[in-house]
Amino acid sequence: MFFCPGGSAPGKFKGSRSFQVLCSLSLGMSKEVKILLVRVKSDGRQTYNISEVEEQRIPLSTISIRNTASELIKACKGVWVKGKFKESYLLPAFSVKPNIEVHIPIPRDKLNPPTPSIYLESKRDAFSPVLLQFCTDPKNAVTVIRGLAGSLRLNLGLFSTKSLVEANSDHAVEVRTQVQQPADENWDLKGSSQTWPCESSRSHTTIAKYAQYQASSFQESLEVCISCFFFPSSEQKPVGKVIKFGTNIDLSDPKRWKPQLQELLKLPAFMRVESSNNMLSHVGHTILGMNTVQLYMKVPGSRTPGHQENNNFCSVNINIGPGDCEWFAVHENYWEAINRFCEKHGVDYLTGSWWPVLEDLYSSNIPVYRFIQRPGDLVWINAGTVHWVQAVGWCNNIAWNVGPLNSYQYQLALERFEWNEVKKVKSIVPMIHVSWNVARTIKITDPDTYKLIKHCLMQSIKHIQILRDQLVASGKKISYQSRVKDEPAYYCNECDLEVFNLLFVTSESSSKKSYVVHCEDCARRKSPALTAVVVLEQYRIEELMRTYDNFTLVSVMLQMFTKASRFL
Repeated sequence: MFFCPGGSAPGKFKGSRSFQVLCSLSLGMSKEVKILLVRVKSDGRQTYNISEVEEQRIPLSTISIRNTASELIKACKGVWVKGKFKESYLLPAFSVKPNIEVHIPIPRDKLNPPTPSIYLESKRDAFSPVLLQFCTDPKNAVTVIRGLAGSLRLNLGLFSTKSLVEANSDHAVEVRTQVQQPADENWDLKGSSQTWPCESSRSHTTIAKYAQYQASSFQESLEVCISCFFFPSSEQKPVGKVIKFGTNIDLSDPKRWKPQLQELLKLPAFMRVESSNNMLSHVGHTILGMNTVQLYMKVPGSRTPGHQENNNFCSVNINIGPGDCEWFAVHENYWEAINRFCEKHGVDYLTGSWWPVLEDLYSSNIPVYRFIQRPGDLVWINAGTVHWVQAVGWCNNIAWNVGPLNSYQYQLALERFEWNEVKKVKSIVPMIHVSWNVARTIKITDPDTYKLIKHCLMQSIKHIQILRDQLVASGKKISYQSRVKDEPAYYCNECDLEVFNLLFVTSESSSKKSYVVHCEDCARRKSPALTAVVVLEQYRIEELMRTYDNFTLVSVMLQMFTKASRFL
């Protein structure tokens, strides 16, 4: 990562003055003393007595989202935190997660609950607010919308293998080499017992070459079927065939994939790649596969191992066909139990590759949704749902993430943000950065969502102000460098933690004159007194205070009136 201290944008540093001299300007927090002028008369003359007013300060421990930014800043004065500021961005009292009793035994025949499936009869049904409410209901882990493509007249042929080859035959494809197995089994390398680790190796090819493989695989299977029909054998078909899965194919380029991306604009707003109420549209930069479309090219047995989406965001997946896919899904409430199984089997829940043994889940009282996704079906994975997928036939799929601006999605995204920090895993979505962007641009009408976001902003200001005061008190100079358009969020170069507003910058190489960003902890490990570190501030505290105070709960009626007034 390159950074230009004193400049207006990240990039290579240019100039003759030294790194330290350029960043020597300190823009400390402006201070003022309130003075009370008392008019008095003495010997017939009018004069004034001057007295300093001691303002009453609210204890930081009692500060809440009902307080103003000014009261919050004053409460932070004089607070000294030894080590890292560790208060959570979440408040348990604001939790909106459904109460699911995981300890009540579930009868075996209830451990495969029916998957909610919606059959649309018209285009109007697809755009009904009832559909949005159903899909995002915290109690619904997954929803299958049958025949959505037909209802909206989506031209899925644009995503067929033939169309993809014609459009961009040399486009890159990541390939996962896997061993073909039944969807409800996962055998170890010796084939002696079922296990959780799901092994695969990675390579790369092009769309044209994978298309040839996909076609030859189908032809080979067809020949085997014909042979078996005319020449039946008592011998079993050999298992453990090696297959190749074409995954993570990037369709983000609007020039290369214009017809495909335009076709997806036919979807309801809450399912689209980009919309105003999608938190991922407020990141400010591209996150491949999340706020862009990715394509998957499959042969039978191709597996997407178990996972929750990055930062627990929702996902949309459409089967292009011609074959089916089989899905397994578990409500977010059970993710910790699944995490324990991963630990038991020596595979990392967040970064490893694993395929749950169904019997393990059933014996632990964990219900599993299991269903078939046919061509034209859209699968909506709700926030935090654990899921894994296997191709039944030859097919292509397209998928992306969405972040509906509701309390459940926001809470789960922030929970995973904090859990990632504990596990030292990068949060692909910079949640603090996104929260401030949402506060600046979106009017929130839901009280629960408002409280969660407001509390996050409050904790963010506390962290910034306390850290800032401690830096200034220790004599550390802080330089102001405002953000520029489309500037990405920053992460620590060492631990991948999101770094918001106060950036600790060091020189990577004296010869290259390039610089990297760190969090405070990692910066102090390199230089305990921060002597070789420049601290940059991207937002003045007054700007954050204005955003905080202006972020208020808006009534639904007021929002409707505001929208209507635009057309008058």
